[in-house]
Amino acid sequence: MIKVFLVDDHQLIRAGVRRLLEDTPDIRVVGEAESGEQALQRVQEHEFDVMLMDVSMPGIGGVEATRQLLKQYPQLKIIALSVHTDEHFPARLIDLGAMGYITKDCGHEQIIQAVRQVAEGRHYIDERIAQAVALSRLRSRGTLLERLSPREVDVMLRVVRGQTIQHISDALFLSPKTISTYKSRIFEKMGVRNDVELTLLAIRHGLLEGSRD
Repeated sequence: MIKVFLVDDHQLIRAGVRRLLEDTPDIRVVGEAESGEQALQRVQEHEFDVMLMDVSMPGIGGVEATRQLLKQYPQLKIIALSVHTDEHFPARLIDLGAMGYITKDCGHEQIIQAVRQVAEGRHYIDERIAQAVALSRLRSRGTLLERLSPREVDVMLRVVRGQTIQHISDALFLSPKTISTYKSRIFEKMGVRNDVELTLLAIRHGLLEGSRD
């Protein structure tokens, strides 16, 4: 059973997310807070696997609450839940150590998938957000990675997250042959020989977080 702690200043949103999660057999909500301050106070009152943290709240807000929580409890697995798709918010939360970032307009299945994946110790970032963050960092770092096109960045992020060629093909509505061509082109531009070397390169350049375990 995956135990979840919800942090959101809107009671209706908390109730809706709670109902969604508890309709899933392997997930149970064990605690709630309506502010970052309250989350800091209640974090020790409950045993849980994943915290869903609203980013925009009155008071210290979700970003600062995440910073303080992970400073005190670096083992916490936090998923940021936000209306913001601008890359600055996700990048900030990821840099602080949040293991997930999803938007409030994402589908129900995406929320459930994020909770399950983060509970297993794996990162989960909305694909639209991941690409925006990656492109932002590429522009700011001036590295070899800036040679990738937006489509190549998308394919690269999927590869380093462990998706198969067929999975990427289905998701992007492109043939497996086309995806293989993209991979070969990415390997050539990045100077790597396989998926493992590409993943290490992505971690080194801050495009994929390493494990916190």
